[in-house]
Amino acid sequence: MRKLIIFLILPALFTFSSCRWFKEKGIFGKKVDTMAVWQARQDSIRIADSLKAVQERIALENQRLEQERLAEQQKLEWERKYRYNIIVGSFITPEYARNCLSEYQAKGYTNARIIPLENTRFEMVSAEAHDNFRIAVNRLKQFQDTVAFDAWLYIFKK
Repeated sequence: MRKLIIFLILPALFTFSSCRWFKEKGIFGKKVDTMAVWQARQDSIRIADSLKAVQERIALENQRLEQERLAEQQKLEWERKYRYNIIVGSFITPEYARNCLSEYQAKGYTNARIIPLENTRFEMVSAEAHDNFRIAVNRLKQFQDTVAFDAWLYIFKK
């Protein structure tokens, strides 16, 4: 009896396996479309890469903003500490300002710097900076007598 059942089931399986319905659906239900699975996986990878790129751009932008904030903070601290500056030149052309700065740095003025004048295109070249008004005025007089007769004093506002 057992052999009879096996002989009846085997031909039925071979017959149904060639059927188009079994090929489309598979033996155990719906057949998985491998191309659709691959495309879905590629889409998820693409989305993950896009999110990662956006996060990296946000991190870089935050880092840039932090650097700008620190530079502005250092500038304000320097202006508060060294309010009195001996100016040796004022230029519209940035290249001229840089040339004048390098000239005074070559002469040994180590804290010479370029100070941009707010709301204008002018850049001033400061040869020295001081935190005390009396010292700055005395040094300006010496500076005018020995180095540059047309030097003047620029005072940062509080």
